[in-house]
Amino acid sequence: MNWDFHDFLPADGGVCAADGFTAGGIRCGIRPNHTKYDLAMIYSDCECTAAAVYTQNKVFGAPIQVTRAHLSSGQARAVIVNSGNANTGNPDGVEKAEAMCRLAAEQLHISPDQVIVASTGVIGQVLAIEPIADHIGELAAKLSKDGGADAAAAIMTTDTRKKEIAVRFRLGGKECVIGGMAKGSGMIHPNMATMLCFLTTDAAISAEMLDKALHMANEKSFNMVSIDGDTSTNDMVCIMASGCAGNSRIETENEDFATFTGALFAVMRNLAKMVAADGEGATKLIECTVSHAPSEKIAKDVAKSVITSSLVKTAIFGADANWGRILCAIGYAEGNFDIHKIDIRLASKTKNVLVCKNGVGVDFSEEQANIILWGDEVKILVDMRDGECEATAWGCDLTYDYVKINGDYRT
Repeated sequence: MNWDFHDFLPADGGVCAADGFTAGGIRCGIRPNHTKYDLAMIYSDCECTAAAVYTQNKVFGAPIQVTRAHLSSGQARAVIVNSGNANTGNPDGVEKAEAMCRLAAEQLHISPDQVIVASTGVIGQVLAIEPIADHIGELAAKLSKDGGADAAAAIMTTDTRKKEIAVRFRLGGKECVIGGMAKGSGMIHPNMATMLCFLTTDAAISAEMLDKALHMANEKSFNMVSIDGDTSTNDMVCIMASGCAGNSRIETENEDFATFTGALFAVMRNLAKMVAADGEGATKLIECTVSHAPSEKIAKDVAKSVITSSLVKTAIFGADANWGRILCAIGYAEGNFDIHKIDIRLASKTKNVLVCKNGVGVDFSEEQANIILWGDEVKILVDMRDGECEATAWGCDLTYDYVKINGDYRT
């Protein structure tokens, strides 16, 4: 399936852009920083089909366990999520996660098993439920169509900026919207998706097709992001579909399903790039596109190998056109391919410089390469000249500040 994210129009409102959804965020006191929001809620005023993908770290947070159970029905109506504490590795973790669902359900007059729960923050510290219980009523009262920005702020940890987006598209003549918000800055190396992402849509779609679309879009978006090689314990991407747009319900992999999945990919791809660009301590977004690969798997593996290389990341930080590090990273990617066919270019939005041809270096302008590498978005273009498959991965440079941020993250 070929998706072009340029085919969809932007919409305002983030996670609240779709009909039927409200959201909000507040500071309840979980975080030691008393100026930051730390509790968010999303609510649908009607029944939704729902789906999620989860971290595949063998150590996973209690909210993952509880949400898996709740979404076994393929339905949900609300999300409750805190930042500042991951609720992972705690003997009472499941009890606390279930309590969060119960507290939210009481305020929203729904069943606890209709609530998706998530947490993010420090691992291995007991989550205090009292701040949540004391302020859940305030949060529920604050829910509004304008509340998406506050919700996006409340899920941030070391993020430096909010990450939200929405797009409009048509299904059978009906205008539909998909919106979302995400958090993620460190511990980003997906084997699913390594951050939290909450998506909403007013399209009518079955739970089975929603789950299929989410997995397909996730493979080409969040699963192609890496910041530091650490797969986190709590991360999930979830989506709720209210059906309020009034389109014919998507029940099969038809043309409407392809359009819906393309729009979903557009949202998830943009959020994935926002996560990569906001990596802890990062100054530059790195995008590696591999073309003409012998298989999609090889294209993905090569792209990921390049953007996860610490030596490539530090070279980009220092604006050093050390293309040999890129070739080296390509060489240790999995799969059988001919390194002697590979061309490498460094590029920006307006310039590109060929630095390697047929697996060997060529003369190039260091000045032009330097201009590209000092930009805030650096593209690495790898042409394998050995097939028709392609893939794109996103990462960021590795800076002094990454060590500073993570050297005292807990204390």
